[in-house]
Amino acid sequence: MAEDPTPEHGEHMWYARPVFFVADVQRAIGFYVDQLGFTKAWHEADGAGTVCQVNRATCEIILCQDASRTDRGRLFIELNKDGVAELQREVAERSIPHKLVRWGYDSIQIDDPDGNELLLPVSDELRTAEKG
Repeated sequence: MAEDPTPEHGEHMWYARPVFFVADVQRAIGFYVDQLGFTKAWHEADGAGTVCQVNRATCEIILCQDASRTDRGRLFIELNKDGVAELQREVAERSIPHKLVRWGYDSIQIDDPDGNELLLPVSDELRTAEKG
């Protein structure tokens, strides 16, 4: 029998959060909070700093304002069937710009104002409607 790899057996639990580099952290916060329904978990320097974290359910993203970093990131977010339905409703209600892409399977791509990409699953209904 294989040994149980839980932390109580000596293994360390890894916890990962992506860092998205942005040109303006306040603009990025507005996009993630107002458009995508995230909440601001923390913001350095009592909200005056250039690094913060936004959360939605178990998805956590660190936003870092850094003029020297113009690279982009990509995050795939898995959703259950109800989550996909909620996302599609919110995209329609808030007129969130998006496109259908193929990334292993059909997905919705939402780009933040700095070009960082969020990839999320898409329902068969939306795929059919948008491909027309």
